[in-house]
Amino acid sequence: MRKSPWILLVCVLVGGMFGGLLGEILLAVFPHGVIQNVFSQAVRPGLSPPVTVDLWLLTFTLGFTLKINLLAFIGIILGVFIYKQI
Repeated sequence: MRKSPWILLVCVLVGGMFGGLLGEILLAVFPHGVIQNVFSQAVRPGLSPPVTVDLWLLTFTLGFTLKINLLAFIGIILGVFIYKQI
């Protein structure tokens, strides 16, 4: 049976969102210190500032930023692992 790539995308997105949410919760719970620094450091790849395209009649702005912390990355890896187990 062949697996759909859409299921992989859903597993990766859900794993990343749960990991990021857990990272933000742990960031609020732990006091300032080493543990909070580990959870709070995040990589933010994306388009910053956003790209604006002006076509006289239509103007649109395109931009995105991802915030990936340690637990979001672990959640993405767990999402791939769950996809392989399905």
